[in-house]
Amino acid sequence: MKEVKCDCGHVNPHGTLLCEACGKVLNELEPDQQLLDMRYEGSARRSQTYNKTIIDKIWNFFSSVKVGVTLIVVTLIASALGTIFPQEMYIPPTIPASEYYKDQYGTIGQLYYELGFHNLYSSWWYLLLIASIGVSLVICSLDRVVPLYRALKKQNVTRHEGFLKRQRLFGKSNAAVHDDTFNHIKQKLQAKRYRVREEDGNILAEKGRFSRWGPYVNHIGLIIFLVGGMLRFVPGMYVDKVLWLREGETKVIPETKGEYYLENEKFVLEVYDPKKDGEVFDAALEQTGMVPKNYQSNVILYKKKGDSIPGETPELEKVKDDKIRVNEPLKFEKFAVYQSEYKLNQLDKMTFALTNKATNEEYGTMTVDLLHPEEKYKLSEDYYVEMLSYFPDFQFNEEGEPSTKSSIPNNPGFVFKMVTPDKPEGEVSFVAIRQNIEPFGDNQYKMTFKGVETKNVTGLTIRKDLTLWILALGGAIFMIGVAQGSYWNHRRIWIRKVDGEIWLAGHTNKNWHGLKKEIAAILEGTGISEPIDQLDKEKDG
Repeated sequence: MKEVKCDCGHVNPHGTLLCEACGKVLNELEPDQQLLDMRYEGSARRSQTYNKTIIDKIWNFFSSVKVGVTLIVVTLIASALGTIFPQEMYIPPTIPASEYYKDQYGTIGQLYYELGFHNLYSSWWYLLLIASIGVSLVICSLDRVVPLYRALKKQNVTRHEGFLKRQRLFGKSNAAVHDDTFNHIKQKLQAKRYRVREEDGNILAEKGRFSRWGPYVNHIGLIIFLVGGMLRFVPGMYVDKVLWLREGETKVIPETKGEYYLENEKFVLEVYDPKKDGEVFDAALEQTGMVPKNYQSNVILYKKKGDSIPGETPELEKVKDDKIRVNEPLKFEKFAVYQSEYKLNQLDKMTFALTNKATNEEYGTMTVDLLHPEEKYKLSEDYYVEMLSYFPDFQFNEEGEPSTKSSIPNNPGFVFKMVTPDKPEGEVSFVAIRQNIEPFGDNQYKMTFKGVETKNVTGLTIRKDLTLWILALGGAIFMIGVAQGSYWNHRRIWIRKVDGEIWLAGHTNKNWHGLKKEIAAILEGTGISEPIDQLDKEKDG
């Protein structure tokens, strides 16, 4: 590809339409009366010049604005589809995703899972779409900003006659203009904050060039924002997990590599009292019966002391006590623990008695810890009960066999084997809430329900976000680009002496009405006629 040398002596890259220095039209086939396309100053863009190698084709593909818009639209549609049902991270952790979506949403839910929309925002193809948008932004920007910068930097004061004639604002004056008049014009231009350059009695006045870079500053902000969004999928950069804690329970905090533990000392719930708080909540109280005023978790944060053998209970060192309320999180290192949900009166323990069905005589009681049940419960020297099966959230599956929905004891069911002196081989009984089934015929003994213990459960959100400053930086840069391109505009005024005439041309990237008024104010009292808008002339013609 050979470079193109203009009559003014400037050497332009191949594909340049207007000489970067003087503005002469380098394509002789262009009609003389056609207004110039000044979007990129007629400079050579790589995407419109080269199309031979595979790199050229990739560059040309991503430099297309249509391709960029299409990628954004496809990503928005995919993002919308990901909100139809909850993402996998928000479903109960005790239920496999393959079962949850089918059970909750039927065939559509199963299809949603099979297509991978349950884990959309971390899927490879969604991340590829985000990366493609980033690549498109980079290539689009480089394809346009580099030649535009080069052309604006190299422009001469004295522009070619054909360049001036084919500007949208152009006019000629036969009035004799003295040096004092030119000095007066220059002073007026400088008063309006134009940067004035003079060469051989010709003038180039320019201001607001920085506004031309507004869209590219936008692109930089978007690219940084996209990078921040993609970094959220890098392990350790972003955490958003839910931790459920019963009163008195201690658990390791997710994503802390087993270093930090949290104990729920007590869950506190305060509700509005219509007698004390007035009638503001009367309507809500009638509908729900209770309106929370405050709910908080009184917790203790621990840190593991030293190393521990897998399976061994670690030694914990108390870090601090805290009260977690809504919008008042517990903070440590780069983590924040927020109060998000709660469940009241959740089943914790159930007590049963071994009873003779005929005489109702009891032979001892046993208490089952629903989170940590034992395999064998000894009631006396000759009486004991074995737990053959335990279903925390009991249901019958499709085959009609007992199974569990989750590991949370919402509806516990048990298979007990009752061993007594007169029944040394034991009797089997299935026991659930309001159910007592004897699968092998009538038993002599049964397990009688005696009582239940409940505990409140708090739902805490564990959050860590190391990408927030990147997202904020990208957003701030984007807004700077928006302001830069919206509230300022690039204006240029050329004044040239040609064969005893004064030629004046003007160009702006937007707000032509403002430029016309500004030129009129500058030329007032000089005897130079105002330029005409040739776009209106073309429409009239």
